[in-house]
Amino acid sequence: MKIKRILVSQPEPSNGKSPYFDLAEKHNLKIEFRSFIHIEGISIKNFRQTRVSINDHSAVIFTSKTAIDHFFRVAEEMRVSIPDGMKYFCVSETIAHYLQVYIVYRKRKIFYAKGKFADLMDLIVKNKEEQFFCPLSDMHNSEIPDLLEKSKINYTKAVLYKTVCSDLSDLAAEKYDILVFYSPTGIKSLIHNFPDWKQEETKIASFGPTTARAVTGAGFRLDISAPNPRAPSMTMALEQFIKEHNKNNR
Repeated sequence: MKIKRILVSQPEPSNGKSPYFDLAEKHNLKIEFRSFIHIEGISIKNFRQTRVSINDHSAVIFTSKTAIDHFFRVAEEMRVSIPDGMKYFCVSETIAHYLQVYIVYRKRKIFYAKGKFADLMDLIVKNKEEQFFCPLSDMHNSEIPDLLEKSKINYTKAVLYKTVCSDLSDLAAEKYDILVFYSPTGIKSLIHNFPDWKQEETKIASFGPTTARAVTGAGFRLDISAPNPRAPSMTMALEQFIKEHNKNNR
């Protein structure tokens, strides 16, 4: 059977531009998008149980726009007024600029790196006299607390949001020829929503080594893996696989 229908476990691109659209047109494919996971903020009740006070800190570390959203959500819901002197340390310039949604950017002390937390650590170490607040997801990378502790930074880690499985009860996973995953939690959601699903002839594609391990660890067959030496992107890996598969299934 030729590959005709693909499900990508991510939200559909909102700007109408995506390599997936080009792939669909080029190979006459039906490509659909559906997020298998979503973010939920922790309740204020749960945050209060941590006994953490935001204003006991003089600086905040942001690793994502989502962290910014939930930091200011929690502050607003707890009626905490963030002082003007609060310093903000962001892993990238894009994340730093997103702060403009919540604060007057030019009047605040904002520092940012070039996209890697290890680079941001240089700025944090230069300001190690600060007491840092670090809002994170329940699925956060252990590199962050590890590096902070290694440099003996005074910080408080707080989980302000979590990744949960979306409801996919209206979805028929078996009607797709390829399922594409970008995170281990996507695999977790597949199992959660379809505990009796059998892979059989359905192909599974994964991006990144941790997602690949989640696929095989769950007992599924991994058919397409990216990035690889011949395909740095998921769409390139898919195209190479589809060309070969369809040629052999004419």
